[in-house]
Amino acid sequence: MRPASLLSLLGFIVLIAATFCPMLRPFHLFNMNVYKLNQPYGMVIMLVGVIGILCTVLNQTKVIRIAAWASLILVVLLYIAAFLKVKASFSFIPFKGINGFLTRQIAFKWGWYVLFTGALLAVIGASISKKRVYTEAA
Repeated sequence: MRPASLLSLLGFIVLIAATFCPMLRPFHLFNMNVYKLNQPYGMVIMLVGVIGILCTVLNQTKVIRIAAWASLILVVLLYIAAFLKVKASFSFIPFKGINGFLTRQIAFKWGWYVLFTGALLAVIGASISKKRVYTEAA
């Protein structure tokens, strides 16, 4: 395997492992991973990671590139959705002070760094890999 393929393989492995890392911690009571945030969305991220690993092993560079970019887009969309959900969680409370206090009690955890690192490693590995060019010996 080429180093770029190893980098994308490592990125997809980190992406799958990161789905089990803590993402949010509401009220300092329990941690929420991707599957507790949105289980179907977590399964889609897991599926993209598995497809990326299989295509890396089978040396399918076009599919690796598509899976890497899809994983990055999915992670960014998940972060935006979680951020907006946290900001809108207590919007039904008419008092801004209480709304702000309760919103600050939902903490983003270190799992986001691991998730973004996995997606970025996969994209970097897929971007620098070149398709093999076979030349005929004359």
